[in-house]
Amino acid sequence: MSSSASIKQNSPKKPLFTRFLDTVEYLGNLLPHPITLFAIFCLAILVMSGIAGYFEVSVVDPRPEGAKGRAADGMIQVVSLLNADGLELIVTNLVKNFVGFAPLGTVLVAMLGVAIAEYSGLLSAAMRGLVMGASQRMVTVTVVFAGIISNTASELGYVVLIPLAAMLFHSLGRHPLA
Repeated sequence: MSSSASIKQNSPKKPLFTRFLDTVEYLGNLLPHPITLFAIFCLAILVMSGIAGYFEVSVVDPRPEGAKGRAADGMIQVVSLLNADGLELIVTNLVKNFVGFAPLGTVLVAMLGVAIAEYSGLLSAAMRGLVMGASQRMVTVTVVFAGIISNTASELGYVVLIPLAAMLFHSLGRHPLA
């Protein structure tokens, strides 16, 4: 008992920022998987729309009179998604909402392009060319920049860049891990 107490007394106290980061990490690890969070938020929206629809909640439409989609009475009514009409609204507008969400198309095309470039070896060759073509003065900056860029291609940074940077540092007479 006394030996464990002396170990606790001799251990240095962690700095405030380290304790803060440990707390953030602990709280982050308590969060469920992103898909679970998405499902929870979807269910919460369904329930809140049902409650707001039951109480017939409405707000004043801030758009000017005569604007497209503005109701004649100038009010925006909550639509309950928990009844048959709400479920029909979800199902019938699903494709329109999916296609009409502008950022989605850009993200899907970008992901497809990155996947093709990674599978074909283009990203790996580009990282090699970028790092190997760097001057001795700029090699550290170039490796950091390449590491940031390689984050777009999932395992590229781990599989290609880290060993490549270690070989490059070693060939320049620098410690590969420093």
